[in-house]
Amino acid sequence: MVHGLEAEYVNRVRFTYLDADDPQTFDIQRTLGFHYQPEFYLLDSSGSVVMKWVGYVTEQELEQAFAQNLP
Repeated sequence: MVHGLEAEYVNRVRFTYLDADDPQTFDIQRTLGFHYQPEFYLLDSSGSVVMKWVGYVTEQELEQAFAQNLP
């Protein structure tokens, strides 16, 4: 589902995947308050968290958040 959204929003939303076991992502995980997989974050252009979802989220929920927050 996420890869489909990534293809649809390719020029409007940058998707970044954090591997919970990858030490290179530990700093951003700590900054975001990452605790559980899956977690989804919508950040604004300055890197501030606009929305956060923990656990299952539907494609429609993500698309609605994009629509509300994209220029």
